[in-house]
This record gives sequence, C-alpha cells and structure tokens, in this order.
Amino acid sequence: MQTFSAAPRNRYYPDRLRTTLPAFDNPAAFEGYSSNGKQVRKTKTWKPPVGMSPKKAEKEAMKAAILFEQQVQQGLVLSSGIKFEDFAKRYFEEYANDHLRPRTLQGYKQLLPRINAAIGQIHIDKLRPNHLNAFYKQLSAEGVRADSKAQPIADIRSLAKASGLTQKALAASAGLHINTLREAYNNRPVSIESAQKISTALGKDFSFLFSYTKTNKGLSPATVRKYHNVISSIMQRAVKWQLVYDNPAHRAELPKQAHEEAVYLNEYQAQDLLSLLKTETEEHRVMVSLLLFTGMRRAELCGLEWHDIDFDHALISIRRTSQYIAGQGIIEDCTKNTSSYRAIKISSSVISMLKAYRLHQTEARFKAGALWNPDRAEHPRLFTRPDGLPINPDSLTSWFRDFINRTDLPAIHIHSLRHTNATLQIASNIPVTTVADRLGHATPATTTKIYSHAIQSANAAAAEALENLLAPTANRTTTKRA
Repeated sequence: MQTFSAAPRNRYYPDRLRTTLPAFDNPAAFEGYSSNGKQVRKTKTWKPPVGMSPKKAEKEAMKAAILFEQQVQQGLVLSSGIKFEDFAKRYFEEYANDHLRPRTLQGYKQLLPRINAAIGQIHIDKLRPNHLNAFYKQLSAEGVRADSKAQPIADIRSLAKASGLTQKALAASAGLHINTLREAYNNRPVSIESAQKISTALGKDFSFLFSYTKTNKGLSPATVRKYHNVISSIMQRAVKWQLVYDNPAHRAELPKQAHEEAVYLNEYQAQDLLSLLKTETEEHRVMVSLLLFTGMRRAELCGLEWHDIDFDHALISIRRTSQYIAGQGIIEDCTKNTSSYRAIKISSSVISMLKAYRLHQTEARFKAGALWNPDRAEHPRLFTRPDGLPINPDSLTSWFRDFINRTDLPAIHIHSLRHTNATLQIASNIPVTTVADRLGHATPATTTKIYSHAIQSANAAAAEALENLLAPTANRTTTKRA
C-alpha cells in the first residue's frame, strides 16, 4: 500500500497539504532519472475544503494521492519547474488547439515567438510581474517593432505576365492567398516572408523586386495588451492545472491606453456613401448597404446563408461567422459570443434590395453553369466567389479601402460602418439597450463605453430640448392666489 504523510507545506500556506509519493516504493510515482542519475520525484499540493475534519481530509488526501500516482504513470503531470516556452507548447497542444476560436488561436501563435524570445527560458514558477513589466516596456520602446514590410519596387504584375503566369497561377506557385498577391500587384507592402515567396516563384532576386520598409515606432498600448493576453491565458492554465499558485500577469503593469473614439460617418456622409455605391457591382453595393443598415460584423455578413433571411417577418438571423485563417482557408465558426447570436429587424427597403440581389445571384449561378460549385447547394451563402464558394472577408476589406480612396469621404475602414450604424441609432434617440441588442453586445455597458461620444451628444441635445421646454415657464411672472 502506497503511504504518504499530509502536513502543512510551509508557514506561508498553512492551510495547504503537501503530498509526496516516495518514488522508490512505487515506480508509478517517478518519471525516470535526471541527467545526474537521480530519480525524478513528483509532488502535488492538495488543499482540503474549508471546514473538513482532519480525519476526512486524510481520507480525501489519500484519494488524491492515488489519482496523482495514476497521472504520473500516464505522463499527465507537469513540473512547476518547466520553462515557459515548454509549457506554452503543452498549452497549445493540450488546451488552446481545441478550446480557442480559430482566429484567436492564429493570433496567439503569431505573437508567441516574440514572447518566448523574452521570457521563454524562465521557469513558470519563477516568472514574476517584474519580468512581464520589463517585456512590456521593451515592446513599447522605439525601434523594437518586428513588423518590417517589403515594398514592391518592380511591376510584379508585368513580370508575372511576361513569365506566362496568371495571378492565380503565381499565387499557387508561391503558396500565397490571391489577396496577398493582389497587394503586391497594387504596389502595396507585404510581409517579408510573402515577398520572399513571390521572388522565388518568379525566379528573381528579392532586392530586384522589393525593398525593406522599417519603422522606429514602438508598439501601441493596444498591441502590447495583446501580448499580455497571450501570457495571461497561458499562465492562467498553469494555475488551473495547479502548477503555480497564481498568475503573475494579473499583477503586471500595462502601458496606459488612451481612449480612442470610434471612427464613423455622420448622416449626410452616410447618405453620400449609399449614393456612390450605385455605380459599384451589385454584390459590393448590397454588402456595404447591409453593414450600414444592420451594424453586423464583417465576419457575420460573410457567414450569411439565404435561410437566415426571413422575408415574411423582415428579420436577419446571425447564426455563424466566416473567416479566413492562414493555412486553413475560409472556415465557418460560431458567433463572437452568445449575445452575438441574434435576429436583426430590417426595413422594407432592405427586404426589396435582398430580393433583387437573390434574383441577381440566381442569374449568375445559371450563367456559371458547371463552374458553380455544388458543395454549398444545401446551404447557399449570400456572398460568394464566381464559383459559388464562400467569399474571403479580406477581399471585401481590400475592395472597400480602394473604394473609399476613390471618394471624398473620410478615410474610414469596413468596421466603421458598424460604428456609423450605432452612432446614428443613438443620435435618433434609440435606447442603448436596443442598440446593444442589435449590435450583439454582451451588455449595454459595452455599447456605452464604445459610443460614449454619441451618448454625450445625445445628452447635450436632451438638455437643450429641456431648456427650450422649461425656460419660458421659468421666466413667466407668477400670480399669487388671493
């Protein structure tokens, strides 16, 4: 029978018991030998619930010890002395890959190399807030950005044509998404890695096709917070797995983040936008109009299927999102949160627009014939590529940027349409609770925080209206009753 003793761990944690399994009595309690030939023991701290009697605590501790032995034997027990870099690998393999949303997972993995370079060699039980503070300070300092780009200095389009390569063929040869190649075709900066792939595919030296663009700016507070979120998530999992007592990220000091007002169009600019869309393609006109009239997110728009449109009751149901993930292509995902799963009431003019667009798409499908992919026949998307497959959300963003540059409208981005929708609702005295429901915010507090500018303007207008209503009364000469 495996025996162990239950005793206070130390004077700092008198209510926690340390259970030690003697490896020499039971092989299941150790994982092998260290580099100096010593047996590697595993220990675990078990904390009895408040109010549990000593006798009951001893029995429960024994159960925990037996379970612990089994976990050691199966290789499921990690050491608190594991380095951050090694634990991060286990974090992704055993948790993040199955529990994080694809977009979040992609973002975390992109930030991890730089995190590992800074704190990867520190053992997780030795990681302190001051380590994180130093890292965040470094990220905020000038001259430390790791996002240098490659600026095309040659006509990539002409060189590809001279080589007999279409845009699609060159993208396939380079192993890039066609939208990335389109950026280079339009003389816009691309990542160093993408530029190298294009150079290899065209058989040209990198220096002949591209030049480096660098910036001496440090990362913004918002970007530093993204690094912090990755570290915090990893360390919180270490707490959950009882490898460390607390999360040092909770006590780290982040750079102050200035409140940035949402960028949006006023009502006259929004009207101009709708007017300018009349000369654009039917698909782009409908997509932008829907974003403006409903305030839905880009990923929600691209995930819409025709059965999500209730023409009889004038409702659009938001049930999924559609996103592009590098290495995976276009994927379908759930909504951002449970509150994002919602139904949005739409006007009669939007219903008419959608009916006309459905007819337009039907004609396009018949025209495409065999080229129209049958895979989406049971769940046809509203917005597709010419072959009927889901559209890449990034292509809408790229087109919208070019479209705005061709107009005299303010330099807004695609998400600004959501801000415009919310701001115009608030300006029209729509209750914040209703605005939050339509936008899919978890709570009205989120809406209030993001659109404080519009709420303050509405409050000022209310004060002015009250003044106009009551001021004449206040200035009247009152007559006393006899």
